[in-house]
Amino acid sequence: MKHLIKNDVGELQACSAIIQGDMGGVDSIDFGKLLAERKKTSLLSESFYLNATKDCQAFVRDRGFLTVPLSKEEINFPIAYSMVIHEKIEMFERLLRAIYTPQNIYCVHVDQKTPKIFSEAVRAIVSCLPNVFVASKLENVVYASWSRVQADINCMKELLESSVRWRYLLNTCGADFPLKTNLEMVRSLKNLNGKNSMESEVTATHKRARWEYHHNVTTTVTRTNIKKTPPPISTPMYSGNAYLVVTREFVEYIFNSPEIQNFLEWEKDTYSPDEHLWATLQRMPSVPGSNPPNGKYDESDMLAVAS
Repeated sequence: MKHLIKNDVGELQACSAIIQGDMGGVDSIDFGKLLAERKKTSLLSESFYLNATKDCQAFVRDRGFLTVPLSKEEINFPIAYSMVIHEKIEMFERLLRAIYTPQNIYCVHVDQKTPKIFSEAVRAIVSCLPNVFVASKLENVVYASWSRVQADINCMKELLESSVRWRYLLNTCGADFPLKTNLEMVRSLKNLNGKNSMESEVTATHKRARWEYHHNVTTTVTRTNIKKTPPPISTPMYSGNAYLVVTREFVEYIFNSPEIQNFLEWEKDTYSPDEHLWATLQRMPSVPGSNPPNGKYDESDMLAVAS
């Protein structure tokens, strides 16, 4: 880590002040130089990772991946990650490095239509980390279609099959970046006391057509005039977003419950199902870690841990 600290130490004071909102404590000339240097910095290419990972020990060391757990508390509370990505190899590697710890488990879903060299670079990075793997079943992800949900479901299934007895699952996209350390996330998850956390609110009227009508999927999602049957559940439909923090029991339940499997099948021809499927599951009383279908339990994206 010494070389990383040496490279970054000149920026730490400015970055710290910016994060704290104290721009008055930042020298404007130094800040301008910092931005100029950053703009000149070229992103690392797939070829860099293909070459660098030929020596995994050196790659893990030079890129600054953690090689030992940092606390017993973290060892006793492993987290599972479902990471759905399709571009920007360096951004993926930086995200993975930021959230990586040896006791967690990580599933990476690479969009089927990504360039071969990108997929190869992802697999090269993953090959150097024993608790990270690429999903065995990959989807051709179409924006706002079921395939985005299926990508997470594929990872969920394999994460359940892993030997790591993780406690919570978080999903990410390639453009995410954490605001907390792993220990801070562990403590936040413990504070949930076995509950899930995600955006889940009453569906706005203009969004109801997303699941009231059948949609066709090609390279895009197109609404038809064909009305769908009502949702095969007894609770209302709710709206949220694609990101979730859920217990292991939640994930196990969605695979084992005939009611939920039927609901998942019904969702497949809706528009942007990731923005109403998870939010609705979160309000079904039978689902582990869920909240009651009462307005008092609506959770906005501002309050959800998943956001």
